[in-house]
Amino acid sequence: MADTQQVDPKAERKAARLARQISSFSKAHGGAEGQVAYLGERGARIVLVGEDGNWGDLVAPSFEIAEKAVEKSGITRHESFDGEFAAKVKTGRYEWSRMAGIQVGGPKND
Repeated sequence: MADTQQVDPKAERKAARLARQISSFSKAHGGAEGQVAYLGERGARIVLVGEDGNWGDLVAPSFEIAEKAVEKSGITRHESFDGEFAAKVKTGRYEWSRMAGIQVGGPKND
């Protein structure tokens, strides 16, 4: 039987572009791991954590494109952002001040 699955060229290009960005992040940070989170109609968020603790994220137009991009990049994919994976993230002063600001009603404008 012939394979009848349609390949969307635009989706393939987007997945390849995201895979290059993921690979670039991985190379810059001594390796990387990731997790794909569904965002609803907006698509999916690819959260990346480098071996050095730096992190970043990308947004894909669909969950399927995000999965394909992570697969093409060759990084380890986690099913959830659990405690062990989250513990690899190094946060700095900026992140802590932003998180604290959110908890107390947002940043102050003195």
